[in-house]
Amino acid sequence: MRLDAFQPSIALSLLLTVGHALAVPTSRDQPSSRSLHVPILRRVADPRNDTEWGLWAKQQKEFLEGKYNRHQITKRSSGYNLIVNQNIDSSYFGSIAIGTPPVAFDVILDTGSADLWLAASTCTQGCNNIQTYASSSSSTFSSSNQPFSITYGSGKASGTLATDVVQMAGFQVQKQVFGVCNDISSGLLSAPVSGLMGLGWQQLASSGATPFWQTLYQGNVFDEPVMAFHLTRFQNASSPQPNEPGGVFTLGTTNSSLYTGQIDFQSVPSDAVSYWTLPITSLTVNSGSITLPSGSSSYAAIDTGTTLIGGPAAQVSALYAQIPNSSPATGNYQGYYTYPCSTTVNVALSFGGKSWSISPADFKLTELSNGQCLGAIFEYTSNNNSPAWIVGDTFLKNVYSVFRANPASVGFAALASNAQSLVDAGGVPTPTIGSVSASVTGSGSAHSSGALPHAIPHLALLLCVMIASLFYLL
Repeated sequence: MRLDAFQPSIALSLLLTVGHALAVPTSRDQPSSRSLHVPILRRVADPRNDTEWGLWAKQQKEFLEGKYNRHQITKRSSGYNLIVNQNIDSSYFGSIAIGTPPVAFDVILDTGSADLWLAASTCTQGCNNIQTYASSSSSTFSSSNQPFSITYGSGKASGTLATDVVQMAGFQVQKQVFGVCNDISSGLLSAPVSGLMGLGWQQLASSGATPFWQTLYQGNVFDEPVMAFHLTRFQNASSPQPNEPGGVFTLGTTNSSLYTGQIDFQSVPSDAVSYWTLPITSLTVNSGSITLPSGSSSYAAIDTGTTLIGGPAAQVSALYAQIPNSSPATGNYQGYYTYPCSTTVNVALSFGGKSWSISPADFKLTELSNGQCLGAIFEYTSNNNSPAWIVGDTFLKNVYSVFRANPASVGFAALASNAQSLVDAGGVPTPTIGSVSASVTGSGSAHSSGALPHAIPHLALLLCVMIASLFYLL
């Protein structure tokens, strides 16, 4: 929720359909309205050579494999948050406020995990030049002295669990459990990001704590049981700036200004309600179909915290076999494929309903020095606890995505033709702190017992924010 207090232009005002500035927590004029929109900001990368791209690509693959192979499996309102696009579509982050008095922090918004954690003021590693959380400055902070650690493919964050007041987009959770981390692997965070907010289901949480969004859902504070994302694209921009408007994250409703037609909802399989999972039922490249296995072998996690798309080696190899003169990459690019940059590649995915296309600009990750381009779909090996496919921002930039908690499902809709221009008109968002329109109290404890999401009554909120790489090579 990074564009929170800036005065929007007329175009952005129409886009967000609110009557005042975009404060982080914002209530609507209508008492019955229970939804808010969150601006997103994107940060653009510096130019990279082939060696740097190779290291970046390797880190992306390692991050994805580490992330997914570690898991074992009153008043209503709505809100929005403008988010930031970081490093040329590599990651998208928003803002939250923590403590009393509240302090704003930028965090990666990740539907592929479920823990909230921040770099602590006592952080000794991996937190240079970023804002850190000072527990002594909050009168509502309480430490559990319980150890916390979360591991990714190229690093980890560790510290202790605590509780405090957490705000986002006009919603507040008192006694929210989160990790206060004093040891963070180098490169895991890139300024100005101070941590990560997981938006998956509770059983994914390393802490065992109920995620922020799920506590709000259980408190019945949303207009509709949905979260929705529009993510911007600057991959093919001629002169992108270090920070760019990243889109809009909406809580408790959808924003009809950002999409056209109907939202195509597909149910999360009953045996896979931990990630936001959908089965891939069709995969085509340049009109050629790729044979897919049935059942869970084609399950895909829809993950805003992943930049690219990872899938089984057999299907990924078959996809590139449809692209003339493509070939497996080597070295740091192992698991990736290259293809002639002169070739336009059209890939489309279906999850049981409509087929959704990936822009050739998004499929082309980068152009290497030898006239070959690097594809954005790579080979990923899952374990028995994680989906076979991880579908990240390479796909999500092309659709308006909606995560619905009850019934558990994910929906996509076609983007409005002027969606990006409307968001761009507002400029780059900055974090602020505003009023609270709805508040609930969390359990205040980690490792609490709880039913699976599909067994929770009135499961209403599904959160999707486009987040991508935590490992951008500066």
